[in-house]
Amino acid sequence: MDESEYEHLTTSLTPHESAGGVTTYRNTVSISCPACDDPFDDLVICEDDYNSLELTMLLDLCITTHGNEILLFTHKH
Repeated sequence: MDESEYEHLTTSLTPHESAGGVTTYRNTVSISCPACDDPFDDLVICEDDYNSLELTMLLDLCITTHGNEILLFTHKH
């Protein structure tokens, strides 16, 4: 993902939470996922080398990278 796409995402989405090397954003404006072109629910950015995510629901995930960060796009069932 290039810098302009990343900037567009992070400035268009609603910040939700940031803790332990993980930042989450809510997609309240129905932006399309860059991997599958369907609107996604949340963007999860993993900034550290190792992160642990505890999922409380069944999700489909699309994944890309930006620099050293992993970007997870969640799709709820």
